[in-house]
Amino acid sequence: MITEKRKRYFVSDAHLGSQAFNFCDRERELKLVRFLDFAKADASDIYFLGDIFDFWYEYNHYAPKGFTRLLGKMSELADGGIRLHFFKGNHDLWTFGYLEKEIGMKVYGDYDIQEFDGKKFFISHGDMVGYRPLSVRIMQAFFHNRFIQWLYSTIHPSISMKFGLWWSKSNRLGRHTQESAKYFGEDKEYLVQFAKETLKKDPTIDFFIFGHRHVLLDLMLKDKKRVVYLGDWIDKYSYGVWDGENFTLEFFEAEE
Repeated sequence: MITEKRKRYFVSDAHLGSQAFNFCDRERELKLVRFLDFAKADASDIYFLGDIFDFWYEYNHYAPKGFTRLLGKMSELADGGIRLHFFKGNHDLWTFGYLEKEIGMKVYGDYDIQEFDGKKFFISHGDMVGYRPLSVRIMQAFFHNRFIQWLYSTIHPSISMKFGLWWSKSNRLGRHTQESAKYFGEDKEYLVQFAKETLKKDPTIDFFIFGHRHVLLDLMLKDKKRVVYLGDWIDKYSYGVWDGENFTLEFFEAEE
């Protein structure tokens, strides 16, 4: 176990494999691998806050094609003693043991509350907490249903993977375009409102760390509580880092 390393890195929303963006998928994957190489020098933990993959589905004897460079680097870090945490996103929620058994990650569902260095962190991708329209909640219940997941597993992978990527692309090009990922203001951001409501029940939480929104945000609430949106790895290449005393949002090889 690596005890002298103390930094914790947070990254989300790479959407590797997406057919909706006009960016070279391989280059973004390699950039993420370079980031992990950079982080391993002083990281005790690395947190992947969901939608790292644009679509992910594991069969008993099959995992999605591709991402070998990233998965290999993740395995290397885990074997080297760095703790890896994977929070399911709305695009890569169908994980059934591969990331744990083959890579060595710890996988989380909706959220987790962790305490380290005397601070309490609420960590989540962000799609399953806070206000969600009824239509979204129905769709989420459908995708999280174990019977529906089993039914999907009976479809041949060559069909199911194509369908999953097509669904993701059509959803992105329909309502959730990259251009629409804008900050709506403190009063209209549902994750900010969720944080405020949660603090009424548990005022001991110091940080709320979210992915999902593709927006960069470091908002100070009252009593020095903070809400952080991590941005994405589509065109921002942003990440969060906790050094034991301070949390900052930073960029990795940001484009000019």
